[in-house]
Amino acid sequence: MTRITRTTAVSALALSTILLAGCSAAEPAAPATDDALEPATITLYTSEPQEKADALVAAFNEVHPEVTVEVFRAGTGDLTARIEAERTSGDVQADVLLAADSGTFEDYAAEDLLLQYSPADVDALNPDVVDPDGYYTGTRIIPTVIAYNTGMIDDAPTSWVELTNAEYSGQIVMPNPDVSGAAAYNAAVWLAEPELGEAWLTELAANEPVIADSNGPVAQAIAAGTQPVGIVVDYLVRELAAQGSPIAVSYPTEGVPYVSQPVGIFASTDAQAASEAFVDFLVSEEGQKLAVEQSYLPVRSDVGTPEGAPSMDDIAVLSPDLETIRSTQDAAVAKFNELFS
Repeated sequence: MTRITRTTAVSALALSTILLAGCSAAEPAAPATDDALEPATITLYTSEPQEKADALVAAFNEVHPEVTVEVFRAGTGDLTARIEAERTSGDVQADVLLAADSGTFEDYAAEDLLLQYSPADVDALNPDVVDPDGYYTGTRIIPTVIAYNTGMIDDAPTSWVELTNAEYSGQIVMPNPDVSGAAAYNAAVWLAEPELGEAWLTELAANEPVIADSNGPVAQAIAAGTQPVGIVVDYLVRELAAQGSPIAVSYPTEGVPYVSQPVGIFASTDAQAASEAFVDFLVSEEGQKLAVEQSYLPVRSDVGTPEGAPSMDDIAVLSPDLETIRSTQDAAVAKFNELFS
């Protein structure tokens, strides 16, 4: 039966264990095992930085050398456009998608594009990032924060509201929601947040931030001092600081939005077992240790956290209703473009 809509209001930040235990109309497929698979090739669409995607594939191939993983890497906006073009002309050409936010995967699940699959180690994962219907699973926790150049900013802003102060006019850089999936999600979260909303976004736009294509150039601009303050995902700040760049992070007091970089398997895959094994590896203890090495906050509690990173218990988070974000994200991006163009 075609899924017209997913009516469960699943918060990307506050799924309960009870919801996780809920069952869907169809039972998820049995988990793949660690046994050798039949030789197969899978195609991964991802917004992960190329170097990190390559390291992930290399680590997976140490466990499953019989599986070849072909990677197509692009920004989330480009990935979703490619997927739409492919589904219009036939089937999606990828087997696995690792990108974006839960809302994107909710839409794909509602359109019957995703296979139901619960990873082998699902009970070890933070239930907040697991789809209770089994269509996708978060693989890392990526908050969006305020970053600043420590050589240029003495008193770092500690709230989103402070960024609207006149002293930050022309000093801010942030990513483009037409390119960055996290930025598109953030636009909808900010507009839905009572303490912020359109009034705050309008005041922020009045400070004329520079809009960079994605989070990478944002972090580089802050580290270089081109714009000494910015809005960016936190792991990039940790990476640059570890390399000696004068950059640090501030977690705004109103709370931070975050995406969980979900992974899902396309229903059109012809390499289901290999695709399931790849998903299993991403959230396994070994896969999550690699995520921590790559400066991400993990989705399980038995692998530690990156050096210098706070625990999620120490971060105030914005917890919007996911259905609200799904229904408003396109309009939020349009509003952002209207205000910041």
